[in-house]
Amino acid sequence: MQQKPPGLHLQGVSKQFGRKSAPVLAVNDVSLTVDRGEFIALLGPSGCGKTTTLRLIAGFERVDAGTIEIDGALMAGSSVHVQPERRRVGMVFQEYALFPHVSALANIEFGLRRMPAADKRARTLEILELTGLAGLEGRMPHELSGGQQQRVALARALAPNPALILLDEPFSNLDAGLRARVRAELGEILHAAKATAIFVTHDQEEALSMVDRVAVMLDGSVKQVASPHELYTNPATRSVAEFIGDANFLPGFGQGDTIECELGVLAARKQVRGPVDILLRPENI
Repeated sequence: MQQKPPGLHLQGVSKQFGRKSAPVLAVNDVSLTVDRGEFIALLGPSGCGKTTTLRLIAGFERVDAGTIEIDGALMAGSSVHVQPERRRVGMVFQEYALFPHVSALANIEFGLRRMPAADKRARTLEILELTGLAGLEGRMPHELSGGQQQRVALARALAPNPALILLDEPFSNLDAGLRARVRAELGEILHAAKATAIFVTHDQEEALSMVDRVAVMLDGSVKQVASPHELYTNPATRSVAEFIGDANFLPGFGQGDTIECELGVLAARKQVRGPVDILLRPENI
């Protein structure tokens, strides 16, 4: 049986802004594969290129180099640019972008305008149940809490059954007390929907607590893609180790399967020779 293509595949994607004489490379040779039904966080500090990467995937920006495929279909390349509305991508924006003059139900049905009435009704009821909004569909956006507004935004994005869901810092407008609960709800909804999703954030706790894998982005490049546990316990580079959690380093010298340092002789995880940095997490001490 032929294997299905991944939900999303980026290969060597780059994007620069500014004048040709002084360009700013916002995204630098990014490659990333997201399996169907996988929930991934694109994690990095402000200015690292994560939001630009999201905009390239959505089609709001054109790539300068590389390719983007969604469900195996080429969406962006050197001579290809499929318009956003034809990419089957659902967006959840930072400010939710709900239509304030219509009900939650009308917001959710916005992406189902061309669907037959009976099918639209069935899909809407399914999404209301999935997102826990049944009974609230008649309310206007200003009558909903911040968490409920976010669920309406997610329901609207999920309703047309998109190939991919993109979430841009979706918790930034929520207070700290509400953030943890809404974060858990959103993760449960996306996993229940078996949605392929990318979640952009600068918040380590958010990223490490709710996704299948994390792609760490620094200075325009993806430095490591791994599970939250693997990322924390086995970072690929010193820069990733410093960005994820609290990190202390000791200089050491590799001697094959051991490392000599101020603490004595330590067992090495793999064969290593020459100068090394030894990562110490607080719980290791």
